[in-house]
Amino acid sequence: MSDSDNPDKRQWLRDEVSPALVQLHSIKREIFRGKTSFQAVSIIDTDSFGLCLVLDDKIQSSYSDEFIYHEALVHPVMLAHKSPETVFIAGGGEGATLREVLRHTTVKKVVMVDIDKEVIDICHKYLPDVHRGSFEDPRCELVIMDARKYLEETKDSFDVAIVDLVEPLEAGPACMLYTSEFYQMIRSILKPGGIVGVQSGAAGWTNLQNFTAIHNTIKSVFPVARPYQVYVPSFVDMWGFTAASETIDAAVITPEKIDRSISARIDKELLSYDGQSHITMFSLPKHLRTELEKETRIITDNQPLYM
Repeated sequence: MSDSDNPDKRQWLRDEVSPALVQLHSIKREIFRGKTSFQAVSIIDTDSFGLCLVLDDKIQSSYSDEFIYHEALVHPVMLAHKSPETVFIAGGGEGATLREVLRHTTVKKVVMVDIDKEVIDICHKYLPDVHRGSFEDPRCELVIMDARKYLEETKDSFDVAIVDLVEPLEAGPACMLYTSEFYQMIRSILKPGGIVGVQSGAAGWTNLQNFTAIHNTIKSVFPVARPYQVYVPSFVDMWGFTAASETIDAAVITPEKIDRSISARIDKELLSYDGQSHITMFSLPKHLRTELEKETRIITDNQPLYM
C-alpha cells in the first residue's frame, strides 16, 4: 500500500465550511505554499478535484469544476445586458472570471481590479489552464489596488460589473467590499441599463445567514436584485449569487433567449450554463426563499460581515 492509499499517512486540506462543518481533501502534492501581504496562498493537487487554489485554507477554485462557478457568476448578467462592451471586475485573481467575460464578442474593454498582485502572479505561473492567457488579452486592463479606492477615484462607467471577491474574513482584504456603501459605489459606475453580478457566499443550510445578508444588502441598494444558486462540488455546497440592476431582471429571461444569445455572442461552447440551467439557477427552493424574505440585516461599513 502506498502512502497516498494509506489514510494514516495522507496529507489533508482542512476546509472549514462553517464553525459546525469541516470538509477534508486528501492532498497528492503541494505545488506552492506562501503568504502575501494580505493572505495565505497554496496551490495543491488533490485526489478529489485536481489542482486547487487555496486562500486562507479555503478552496477558491479547482481544475475539475471551476467552470461551474465562473460560468454562473459571469454569463447570467452578461447575457441579460443587451450588448455589454465595458466590464468592471472586482477581484477574480486567478483570471477565470476575466476569461469568461472575454469570451463575449461584444466586449471591448475589461478593467479588473485586485488588491493582491502576488496572488495574480502565482496563479499566472501555476494555473495556466485556468486563466488561459486572459491577462494578455489587449482588451484587459489590470489594476492593482483596493477596489473601493478605484471606485472612489475612477471617472469611467461600465455596462456590467462582476464582483468576485474572497469571503469576508475579519483579517482578510475583502470585508469592506460587502457593505451597502460598496454596492452604492458599484451602482454609481454602471451606465444606464447596466447590471452587476455578485458572488454572494455559500447558500447551503450551515452557512445560509451570509448569503441572505449579502442579498438583502444588495436589495437595499438596487431596485432589482435577484438571488440564484448553483452546486459547486469542490465547495461541497450550494453557492449563492445576486444579479442586480436599476432596470434589468435577469431572472425573467427565457431559456430560448439565453440560448440564442449564447450562440450569437460567445465564441466557444459553455460547459455548464445554458438556457435550461438559467431557469434552474433562479428557481430557488421554498425554504431558501423563506429565509431570504425573513432577512432584515443590511451590512454597512459600521457593521461589516465577517465569516
